[in-house]
Amino acid sequence: MVSIETADGASGGADERVHALVAECGRRARAASAGLTEAPDSVIDSALTAMADRLVAAEREILAANQQDVEAAGKAGMSPALQDRLRLDTARLKGMADQLRLLAEAPFPARETPLRSLPGGLRLSERRRPVGVIGANFEARPNVTVDVASQLVKSRNAGVLRTGGAALTSAEALHRHVIAAGLRDVGLDPDAIQLLPDASRGSAVALVRQTDLIPLVILRGSGDATRSLGAEAARHGVRTLAHADGGGVLYVDAAADLDRATELLVAGLDRLGVCNRVNLLLVHRDVAGQAVPRFEAALTELGVRASLPPYDHPVGYEWALDSGREATVTVAEVADLAEAVSIANTETSGLAATIVTEDRAAAERFIATAIGTGIFWNATTRLLDGFKLHGVPETGINVDHVPGPRGPVTFQDLYLRQYVVAPEDRPGDAG
Repeated sequence: MVSIETADGASGGADERVHALVAECGRRARAASAGLTEAPDSVIDSALTAMADRLVAAEREILAANQQDVEAAGKAGMSPALQDRLRLDTARLKGMADQLRLLAEAPFPARETPLRSLPGGLRLSERRRPVGVIGANFEARPNVTVDVASQLVKSRNAGVLRTGGAALTSAEALHRHVIAAGLRDVGLDPDAIQLLPDASRGSAVALVRQTDLIPLVILRGSGDATRSLGAEAARHGVRTLAHADGGGVLYVDAAADLDRATELLVAGLDRLGVCNRVNLLLVHRDVAGQAVPRFEAALTELGVRASLPPYDHPVGYEWALDSGREATVTVAEVADLAEAVSIANTETSGLAATIVTEDRAAAERFIATAIGTGIFWNATTRLLDGFKLHGVPETGINVDHVPGPRGPVTFQDLYLRQYVVAPEDRPGDAG
């Protein structure tokens, strides 16, 4: 990790110094990226296993660093739900280590896939190549530092990471004791994964301006901040994979099993500071009179407030990012399935939507017409997660309505497509 002092010699003010710092991190990552590209699969997986071992071995140091962050956040007035996202403990560290080991066991996609023969004794193949250096800007959640770094290593990409200031002490401990140490343990250059020591807004802006060094940046965080960084990246020709707005929709159909609906509502609120929690509860008017009081009672038992009409906020307001009011769910009555889909498609982020119904035809209509990244039938929106759907951590959830990686983005999505034309008798490369 580059120290802030590295940039002090840059001319000009703070912006120039931060830009120089980020650029230096990009250069170091790029210089180390060749080692990842050329490393055998076994070495890459050994690095992930070494990180898991280091995570367990350095528990004391990591939790001590995290405690500093949590205490500072409490003094600064951070809400309990956001503090929960920030906090690490023994169980969470074990879960992070388990995920690293599962990632190490995940098969690599074929590096080269034959497509078809061409005239003249030639063969067309499609090859997967690492991007090189990928940037990542993410919220103050320490586990994301390891999630993103591990996905980059698995895909043989180097990286420059920037986390929110509230989690920087934790992230620095994880980078030093886990990520860099794990790479070093197997003979890979620890410079491959850089962590910016500067959590200012300027460092995020500088990260998306490194056109030549960092061509792709993963953006996570609040919607407005992520959209602003995405626009800045576009001005500099830097591509982004954005995970901005969140919030899950739970639609209770006229043919719903209300016991099941209540269970799914509760399941969707097991953590309040995450993007795929239940944010908006839509209830068919034919069952609203019976169902809404049941749902309100369940919410009250969870310590969650039901926001009922008339609202002082948009119906799709994302409560998870509203410090101090995360324990809120918007409840709305709808005339029918079509209205529920219209609200989910036009008034929410489009992240995830569930229909609760025993009517197969209604479920199929919902699946066919809802355009969200994840659509569920009698299942919780909390399943929209890289680990739960794919068995590996994610770098974020992309909700763009354009071709490319969409939904939970994992290491399998962090490649460039390259066409190779060679003589038909050239040995293939499936590894």
